[in-house]
Amino acid sequence: MTGKHDAGRRWSIGEVAQASGMTVRALHHYDEIGLLRASERTASGHRRYTERDVRRLYRVRALRSLGLSLEEIANVLTDSADDLGAMRDLLNAQLRGLEAHAGRIQQLTHRIRGLVGQLDKTSMPDPDQFMTTLEMMSVFETSFTPEQREQLAERRAELGPQAIEAAKTEWAGLVVQLLRHVQDGTPVDDPRVQDLTGRWDALADRFHAEGADGERTKAAAQRMWDENSEKIGNSLPWPVDRMRDLVHYLERAREAR
Repeated sequence: MTGKHDAGRRWSIGEVAQASGMTVRALHHYDEIGLLRASERTASGHRRYTERDVRRLYRVRALRSLGLSLEEIANVLTDSADDLGAMRDLLNAQLRGLEAHAGRIQQLTHRIRGLVGQLDKTSMPDPDQFMTTLEMMSVFETSFTPEQREQLAERRAELGPQAIEAAKTEWAGLVVQLLRHVQDGTPVDDPRVQDLTGRWDALADRFHAEGADGERTKAAAQRMWDENSEKIGNSLPWPVDRMRDLVHYLERAREAR
């Protein structure tokens, strides 16, 4: 192996991906942006993660769960030490987040019980439609704080039904065009791709507040996709794998600006 040669176990990128619930592609992305790089490589060039790398990944994932963007996480990790005190502070913050999350789940359970009770008194929807609706409610409720849900609702109300429907149509058109570029292997710095990426981001910005609040809801939305892409993708007219490829393609296009 090349690298630090510190004592302890080593993990391959596949083992880290499986243990963390991330994709190998996501870990490659973290490596590309300098957020998490494997400290060592084998003689054949394969990444090997050390115990220190695993601790850093835990901190990245914990901070991500608290709503920070990847850029914010990089700044936090640059300014903080990898020691017992820093880890204790992070775990306490994560614990507070989990406790709030548990409270939201309890509220969601109560709401779903009420919904089921109402449906029992009338006609029952198609089972697949019913389950999809509940899954999407769960994803949304547990991904955004109550304040963030209020902010998103206010933005939708400001836009109005007609603007929202127009945005949906525009978004679907962007998906079709971008998927074609993904399939054709168009370089992400191609002016056509950059134009579509800019239009995609501008369209998304309409649904978020300005300033720090908007950045936090954007980060929460990204985290919602990262953690629930299978559920969300199943409700879209395009294959989940293609949509995952599209999201990664957009990330690379933004980095190429």
